[in-house]
Amino acid sequence: MAKYSPENGLRAGYIVDDGMEQMKLDPRLPLLQEADLKDKVVLLRVDHNVVKKGKVLDQYRIDVTLPTMYNIVERGGRLIIMSHIGRPYDKKTKTISIREDDSVDAVVAYLQRKLRIKFAVPRLSTTEKNGILDIDTSINWLIHDLKIRKIGGIYLPNTRWFAGEENKGEKLERFVIQLSALADVYVNDAFGSWQPHGSTYHIAKCLPSYAGLCMQDELYHVQALLNPTKPFVAIVAGAKYDTKIGPLNEIYKKVDKLVLGGLIYNTYLCAKYGVKIAGVEESDIKLAKELVEQDKTHKKIVEMQVLVESDTLDGRFEGRFRTINIKDFAPGQTYKYVVDVDPTSFEKDEVEQAVNSAKTIFVNAVMGLMPHFWHGTSKMDDVIDKNRSAQKFFGGGDTLQTFKSLHPVLYQAALDNIKYYLFTGGGTVLKVIEEGDPMGLETVKALIDNKANYFKSIQMN
Repeated sequence: MAKYSPENGLRAGYIVDDGMEQMKLDPRLPLLQEADLKDKVVLLRVDHNVVKKGKVLDQYRIDVTLPTMYNIVERGGRLIIMSHIGRPYDKKTKTISIREDDSVDAVVAYLQRKLRIKFAVPRLSTTEKNGILDIDTSINWLIHDLKIRKIGGIYLPNTRWFAGEENKGEKLERFVIQLSALADVYVNDAFGSWQPHGSTYHIAKCLPSYAGLCMQDELYHVQALLNPTKPFVAIVAGAKYDTKIGPLNEIYKKVDKLVLGGLIYNTYLCAKYGVKIAGVEESDIKLAKELVEQDKTHKKIVEMQVLVESDTLDGRFEGRFRTINIKDFAPGQTYKYVVDVDPTSFEKDEVEQAVNSAKTIFVNAVMGLMPHFWHGTSKMDDVIDKNRSAQKFFGGGDTLQTFKSLHPVLYQAALDNIKYYLFTGGGTVLKVIEEGDPMGLETVKALIDNKANYFKSIQMN
């Protein structure tokens, strides 16, 4: 508790200690707290990609951006919010599909219920294959109402509906110019959106730009995984091996023990034991052999012994799935789909010892094929929680949604437990580990460059 005195010097009140530690961030990073926001229209990029089939699956990634929204409005700014939802761009056909399921409407409805204010979503012209080509001038009527406080905020349509968002040519340039014309200031609060797209990277070249409070918090906490308290255990799973090579190699260097799951683990097993598992590509097996060779020397990978094999990926059907043990593996053997880690694997001495002795645990993993094969992931969460002394970091996206669905009470407790930290973007955490520096993310570098160029222009004037 610290006393608070207004300008007249009277001891009129006190400030409550909230227990939050002082964050130390790279001084090159421009912070929201430094921005002049009074009477400014603020373009806020968030990661509210939590909608499936028109429904919000997990409110967490929305809720963690509320402090940034409040900070902007409390200091006199007027909000225009934008986020991507899903993957409406088809790389094969090079077309954008605009579907109601990928709209921002569910997020806007949630925000309106939560904040008790009204947001307007602009109606913009769409094309059959190229999405939204332009932000037309009709949006100016909404911005006028925003400035006079007739509406509480504007929420732009799904950024990936815009032809220029993921483009690299003239469409991108036009999109960014039109975006920048809407506002006076840009704030990036989307830690989970690390790809350098129009609304996350290029826009920072056009407006005074700052890191939001959620972005700052995640950039600070991810440093604990670059310099972890030992022993450090990481649990990583994924549906594709080749996209995880870089992060896996860097994680392997840092960890004391590594637990693998999903198709990544299946690929590793094929490379080590010479077996064939349905769904594992030969090219990935070749890539995984490097990790196998490394582990012959360092012995960091904790193997999950008992797995669940299924004849089909369509569901959990009696008589069509069974447990198998890697001790029975022999070169040349062929298996159907390995869809989960059996819960008994987490009860093996080597696994329990690794998790129980850890001081830092990083989880970016759903161990089984959801929603039918959830048992291994559920057991994993239980085992991790029993280590009450470790600092536990959970990656975002599917990891958090599965955590919440399987353990709603534990999930809610974790939100207010200093021993847990929940990132909004697990892929971003892996990218930071691969880069070795949170300031190395392209979206963050864009903010740093903006600040440097801004001060340079002041000095020149």
